[in-house]
Amino acid sequence: MTAPEGRGIAGLHGGNAADGTFRILHVSTGNVCRSPITERLTRHALTHRLGSARTSGLIVESAGTWGHEGAPMEAHAATVLSDFGADPQGFLGRELLDEHVIRADLVLTATRDHRAQVISMGHSAGLRTFTLKEFTRLVRAIDPATLPDPQAAGGVVERARALVQAAAALRGWLLAPSEDADEVHDPYGAPITYFRSIGDEIHQALDPVVTALTGVPAPA
Repeated sequence: MTAPEGRGIAGLHGGNAADGTFRILHVSTGNVCRSPITERLTRHALTHRLGSARTSGLIVESAGTWGHEGAPMEAHAATVLSDFGADPQGFLGRELLDEHVIRADLVLTATRDHRAQVISMGHSAGLRTFTLKEFTRLVRAIDPATLPDPQAAGGVVERARALVQAAAALRGWLLAPSEDADEVHDPYGAPITYFRSIGDEIHQALDPVVTALTGVPAPA
């Protein structure tokens, strides 16, 4: 589930069906705190539940709207990932580019402002771009029995595509209870205790998403 090295555009918006892949893009501001944590926790959870072989069609990556290109993730962010058993090694920040949005099948942002920035880039991104917490709320309302069987032909990739379509259809019906409910706040410059609280928020938001994607609940 590593992101490709190349920067060339690999198809039309969300156009990965032909090669049997599904690309998840996490977006924050600097791509050194929230989105690296979210990216690496997603990879860790998917591999933990499915094993490496069954995650080969899922590509998880991240970028920042003001991304620190080539920068390592913040040390506290790396510590949070290690706390969860996820791998912080080898990460380099990226600035969000058109091609990242074009290739993504699902864009999950830290805040509503990030979501608006992604959608403003065009590329028909509106129906596949959500804040992380918004997507979690929508996913909780979807009956997993209505999604493709992850063990069937197409596996988790087809299930992931169906999940995004179902979430987009529900968006206007399940509104956030408050303006702050869909936000993951920026811990940049904060002490490790605050980073850990943000890490817990992200982990809790990701759990139902990964369960819905894989059909495999988190271990007790």
